[in-house]
Amino acid sequence: MITPFDYLEHRRACRQKQLERSNRIANLPPDYHGPVSPEDRQILDKSIEQLVQDVHKQVIRPIDILRSYGKVAIKVHAKTNCLTEVMINPGAEKWIENINLKGPLAGIPISLKDSIIVGGFDTSVAYSRYTGKPYPRDGTIVRILKDAGAIPYVKTNCPITLLSFESTNDVWGRTTNPHNINYSPGGSTGGESALLAYGGGRIGIGSDVAGSVRVPAHFAGIYSLRCSTGRWPKAGMDTSNPGQEGIPSVFSPMTRTLPDLVYFTKSMIEMKPWEYDHSVHPIPWRADMYESTKAQKTLRIGVMETDGVVPPSPACARALSTVTSTLSSHGHTIIPLTPPSPSTALLLASSLLISDGCRTFLSFFRTGEWNDPGAAQLSFYASLPAPLRYMHYLWTKYVRRDPLWADLLWEIREKTVQEQWQLVARREAYKVEWHRWWQEEAKVDVILCPPNATPAVPHGGMRDAVGSCGYTFMFNLLDYTAGVLPITHVDSKLDALPADFDVSKMNGVARGAYKHYDAEKMHGLPVGVQVVGQRLQEEKVLAVMERVVQVMEKEGKGYELLEIPD
Repeated sequence: MITPFDYLEHRRACRQKQLERSNRIANLPPDYHGPVSPEDRQILDKSIEQLVQDVHKQVIRPIDILRSYGKVAIKVHAKTNCLTEVMINPGAEKWIENINLKGPLAGIPISLKDSIIVGGFDTSVAYSRYTGKPYPRDGTIVRILKDAGAIPYVKTNCPITLLSFESTNDVWGRTTNPHNINYSPGGSTGGESALLAYGGGRIGIGSDVAGSVRVPAHFAGIYSLRCSTGRWPKAGMDTSNPGQEGIPSVFSPMTRTLPDLVYFTKSMIEMKPWEYDHSVHPIPWRADMYESTKAQKTLRIGVMETDGVVPPSPACARALSTVTSTLSSHGHTIIPLTPPSPSTALLLASSLLISDGCRTFLSFFRTGEWNDPGAAQLSFYASLPAPLRYMHYLWTKYVRRDPLWADLLWEIREKTVQEQWQLVARREAYKVEWHRWWQEEAKVDVILCPPNATPAVPHGGMRDAVGSCGYTFMFNLLDYTAGVLPITHVDSKLDALPADFDVSKMNGVARGAYKHYDAEKMHGLPVGVQVVGQRLQEEKVLAVMERVVQVMEKEGKGYELLEIPD
C-alpha cells in the first residue's frame, strides 16, 4: 500500500479495535458492571480445584463463576489496560451451554495471551495489519481448554514484536503494573500478569522465548512455570517471528496462586495434549516425581547469585538471600554455584533469536507504527552498515574497554545459513556442557536464582535494559524447566544502592539495567525468585516451589497478594 494511505489505514485499524473493545465492555450485561458482592467474594476466594469440585457437584453454576471473574476483569482493565479481546458476551456466555461439566477445568474462566487463536476473534499480536481478521475456528490450545471444561473469557495485551519486558503497542495501548502505574507489568505476557495479580482471573496462558512468562510473574507478583519444549501444547497461536526455532517459544501457565499453578499444569497434562498436538511428548503427569520431591527430607539447593553479566540489584539479592537462609534454617543443603559461563548463554541465545537481523518482526509493521523501544534498539543495530557496525564494535571493545557489550552488539545482525548452523552447533555443545556440569559437579535437585537483575522497569525502560535478560534467557537456551514465585516487595530503605555504587564501571548491559533502579521510586513493587530444574522436570520444579512457600509461610514470611478491587 502507498505509504500515506498505509499510515492512515494503521490509525483507522487502531481506533476501530479500541472502539470495538470499549463497546464490548459497555454492552456487557449489568452483572459485569456492579460492585463485587459477598457472593462474588466467596467465589473469588476459592482455589481452582475447589471451584471445579463445586461445579462437578452442581453446588455452583459456571455462569456465576464467569460473572464474578468477568466483573473483576473489567475493573482491573479500567486500572491497567490489560485486556485486548473481550470474549465474555456473546462468546463465553454461549460457550457455557456446551462445556464439559465433568472436565478437570469445568466452569473455570481462563485468560489467554493475545497471540493464542480463538475462533471468531482477531489474533493481532499487537500488529494493526492483523486486526479485522477473526479466525474461523479455535486453535489447538483453546480446543484442549474447552474440552477440559474451561471458559476462555478474555485475551490480554502484549508488546508489538513480542520481544520486550513491557507490554505496549498502538493497537491496544500501554498496560501498567497494578502495583505502580509508572512501571511495566512485564512482557511479553504483561497483560496476563496485570490481570492475575489484581485478581481479574486465577489462571492464564502465556508464551516464553526469553522470560516472557517468568519476568511478568516477577514484575507483577504472580506465579508462573516455563515448561520445557514438548511438555505443553504449542499449536494454535500466532507470533511475530514465525519459523524462528533457534530459541523455541513455549506456551506455559501463569496463575495468581501456587496451588492453582500445580492444579492447572497437572490438569492440562492429564488432558493428553499429545493427542491434539504432534509436538507434545506423550509424558503423563508423573505423580511419583512430584510426591517424592515433596517428601524428600533434605533438598540439595544450588544457588546462582549472579548471571555474570548484570549483578542482582539489592532488592533481588535480598529476595534470594531470604529464601536460601530460610531453607537452610529448615535443614536443606544450600550450595553456592558457579555454572558454565552464563555470559556465553546470553551471547549465544541473542544471536540465535534474531539471526534474521530482525527482518521478520519488522516485516509486519505498517508505516508509522510505533515500535517497542527495546526492539527498536535491536533493529537499529541490525540495520547499521557492516563497516560502521565494525567500527562501533572496535570502539566499544578497545576504547570503552567493554568486551561483553561489544560482542553482544556485534551479534545483532543478519546471519548467513552457515553461521546459523554454527550457532545451533554451539547451542547443542553448550547444553552438553551444562548437563555434564549438573550431573557430575553441581549434583543439586534444583537451582535458585533471581528472575531478573532488577524489579519492574519503568515505561520506556527497555530502551536501556534491552540486553538485561540473562537470568531467564539462558534457561530458554538450555530448555530447562523454570518457575517463578513472588517473595517480597521492594523496600526503599533496605534495597537502596550503596552510597559508593558506581554504575559507570559496569558493562553496557548492566549500565542499561541499573539506569532505572531506584528503590525509593520502586518501593512496593514485587520481587520474585526463580526455581530451575533440568529439562522436562515440571513436577519437580512445582514441588520445590511448594516447599519454598511452605517454609516461608512457616516463618511468617509468606507473600501477600494484591487485594482484589471492589
